[in-house]
Amino acid sequence: MPFRDKKMLQMLRNSIVIKVLGLVVLTLLLCIPLDRIDALIRERGESQREAAAELASTYTGAQTVIGPVLAVPYVERWMETQRNSKGQVTGVEPRSEEGLHLVFPDTLNIEGSLAPQQRYRGIFRIPFYTLDAKLDGGFGAFDPDTVARSVSGSKLEFRTPYVVFNLSDLRGLDGSPALSIGGATLRFAQRMPGLSEQTFGSGIHAPLEGTALSAWLAGKPLPFEMKLALVGQETLSIAPIADETTAHLQSPWAHPSFGGRFLAAERRIDAQGFDARWRVSSLVTSARDQVRAGLLDPAATALTSDSAAVRIDAARPASARRQAVADGPLQTFDVSLAQPLNVYSMSTRAGKYGALFIALVLMAAFMFELFRTLRLHPVQYGLVGLSIALFFLLLLALSEKMTFAAAYASAAAASVLLLGVYFSAVLGGWRRGLSFAAFVAVLYGALYGLLASESNALLLGALLVFGMLALMMLATRKVDWYALSTTAGATATVAEPMPGMVAPTPSNAR
Repeated sequence: MPFRDKKMLQMLRNSIVIKVLGLVVLTLLLCIPLDRIDALIRERGESQREAAAELASTYTGAQTVIGPVLAVPYVERWMETQRNSKGQVTGVEPRSEEGLHLVFPDTLNIEGSLAPQQRYRGIFRIPFYTLDAKLDGGFGAFDPDTVARSVSGSKLEFRTPYVVFNLSDLRGLDGSPALSIGGATLRFAQRMPGLSEQTFGSGIHAPLEGTALSAWLAGKPLPFEMKLALVGQETLSIAPIADETTAHLQSPWAHPSFGGRFLAAERRIDAQGFDARWRVSSLVTSARDQVRAGLLDPAATALTSDSAAVRIDAARPASARRQAVADGPLQTFDVSLAQPLNVYSMSTRAGKYGALFIALVLMAAFMFELFRTLRLHPVQYGLVGLSIALFFLLLLALSEKMTFAAAYASAAAASVLLLGVYFSAVLGGWRRGLSFAAFVAVLYGALYGLLASESNALLLGALLVFGMLALMMLATRKVDWYALSTTAGATATVAEPMPGMVAPTPSNAR
């Protein structure tokens, strides 16, 4: 090779600009394994959701509670005038139409406790709860005039009412609920006659009898009390269907998540658990109309008579039905037993800083090369970057077997130890390797601070990047980069060679 070409090649090899551009390209290439690790994290998270769905299909799922509601079946009868084609009266013919009227409680108070439990599907832990609750309230005196007639002057014949109670997953019932209403103890039976179970889930019913039926026929109020034991997966939702709905729930679970349309009016959360109260008035919710729209489904309703037409709650105008559909999902107040640290969401958040983390470590290695007049090969930079990328894979694997904090500490310690041992040889001394490992340990600590402080993550991340840039600028503020580039080839030395390798002789050696 001509001397001029050799000199040009040597200048390119020693150029600081070429080195920096090479590190940028290397960082971009290392984003490929980071992207594959991120895809693996998403896949494992999806597997966890599939495990939850499998448990929901084989055991029980999240629960939505609707009820109790009083269903009043009736028959409306009237005489219809028959006319011929000329409009002349030819006679009268009896007509009848069956209907179903829903009566919601005046008051509904719920007192309950949520006992958390864990169930496993493979390596995945899914949170469940057992609800032990007492529901009490009352139905006001029934007024037949609240049932609108399709024909003026028609006669209404009421049949035996029954109490219905709806759950999104009936398999979660732990025994039969105990219902006492109007002084009578009623027993629940399967299904909800005449009502749809397609929208909100399955339900049970209990016909009024004894003193409860007598009180209803006499037009008296019906106070009730109901004891409920229920198992559900993670989330409990309650529809506020009474004029005044109040609820008080407590649990030893210290990480609740409140949601739904109505948040808790009062709540206390500490290490011993949570205590929450709700107060919802029918004036601020359309849950009643939504329940009517869902339960009173004409396509799924079948009453007793095959010959008579079936009318669904004529007291409810069509405009209210349309509005209930427009209101969207059923309005509820919810509480979920959220997992304090979801390992997959935390791993995803950590992976988002992967490229930045690799860039900072490579920058530190470049500073050592620059100020210690050492030469690092691109392969060595690549190995360092891969070790940082593999930290995130190790974090994911360990977090599935232990707590996230322990997994993070173990993965970070392994990465710091590996880089410390490696750079002790590469940089030609254990002190240099120890100082480099200490720098990486500080970065891992800063990253954990970002993950632990979710609300301040953006601020801390911005401060970290600014601090690292400021440190680099201050450390190199007196460097003559042009002079450094032209003399790099003449002054550079190579770190202590590995066994079996021969160190190259400096170009300016005598």
